[in-house]
Amino acid sequence: MCLAIPMELVERSELEGDVELSGVRRKVSLMLLPEAEVGDFLLVHAGYAIGRVNAEEARETMDLLLELARAAGDAP
Repeated sequence: MCLAIPMELVERSELEGDVELSGVRRKVSLMLLPEAEVGDFLLVHAGYAIGRVNAEEARETMDLLLELARAAGDAP
């Protein structure tokens, strides 16, 4: 199963950006989403930003993923 994780874009250059979730930062390619702006919540998969969601959708998605992880015994 493949998952795209919602992360906030906190810094960007041409077609690369830094995204963050719970204090974890990652570099991602913005090649598929060149219009992304700092502050946007992006769906990140395999090092690429592949979509944009609003803050509420990002929070709901993370809540569901945490619930699944807890049910599987993989989350605090």
